[in-house]
Amino acid sequence: MTERRILHAHWHLPHSDDADLYAQLLAVAEGITPRVQAIEPDAAHLDITGALRYWQRTPEQVAALLRLRTMALHGVQTTCAVAPNRMLATMAAAATPPGRTTVIDAKDVERWLRPRPVAALYGVGPATAGKLHTYGLHTIGDVAETPMPTLVRLLGAAAGRALHAHAHGQDPRTVQTQPLAKSLAADRAFEHDVLDPAEHRRTLLDLAEEVAARLRDGQQAAGGLAVSVRYADRSTSTRSRTLAEATARTGPIATTAYELYDLLALQRARVRTISLRAQDLRPASEATQQLTLDPGDDRALALEAVTDRARARYGPATIRPATLAKKDRANTPLRIRSGSR
Repeated sequence: MTERRILHAHWHLPHSDDADLYAQLLAVAEGITPRVQAIEPDAAHLDITGALRYWQRTPEQVAALLRLRTMALHGVQTTCAVAPNRMLATMAAAATPPGRTTVIDAKDVERWLRPRPVAALYGVGPATAGKLHTYGLHTIGDVAETPMPTLVRLLGAAAGRALHAHAHGQDPRTVQTQPLAKSLAADRAFEHDVLDPAEHRRTLLDLAEEVAARLRDGQQAAGGLAVSVRYADRSTSTRSRTLAEATARTGPIATTAYELYDLLALQRARVRTISLRAQDLRPASEATQQLTLDPGDDRALALEAVTDRARARYGPATIRPATLAKKDRANTPLRIRSGSR
């Protein structure tokens, strides 16, 4: 079986918001391989597994070709890293000096990965890194040597299994040639100041229903959520959270939205707008789901499938939670926004 070769290219743009130049650099990458996934605003993943044979070059030579073309055509310096999967290529690029290339072969993955700090591992944020440090896990090698049941007890089922796989250099994600929006948001603007927390929570449920439905329609899953509240004085408060596992299900999205709202600790606040943003979007095929023995979970999944079919045939408001069945709903339209940032 041919070893996968993923090239992570980071372009050092003179201006990070130069969308036209970024599009031209993506076109240069597509001249080397058609399998290119944009990572806005200044990077891309290239699956060069088949391109190696076409160009009859080594991975380092293909990376040199990309660097040469981007410099010659656009005067842009490129940092490259080639590895067996996207996670390793991204990590290697972050550790590569500007304008240079790092190549990691499958036989060298463990030797390269294990000495690195645990905070450098994909999916490990400051909070997770701090928790791992309290248990004496400072390097990726420390995590790799920790039994998976122990990681599950420390971080939860989904996060523990994912961390165990990443610490062993495993990443099943493929290069997606169709770019995905990085976020999807919905907001509700009230006609007057709303102080009632119960109405705030009904609005959050409404937003969660809409965002989750849009995610499922687009075959996407959210890796994080953010709740923003705008007040009568035009100031705004925002709380965000990375989800334990990416999802497009209404239940987990609504539950997390409620938890983020509670973190705002609003006391008789004069709210004018509430927004819910799904972040870190990814293809639904890349999302994992924790299996449970709860029959209620199965019923919720079945109900969502029925609701999605009804929406597709009869419209978005065909089946709604009872708490949202209010006569004044039509007076305050819901706005849905998708974005790449």
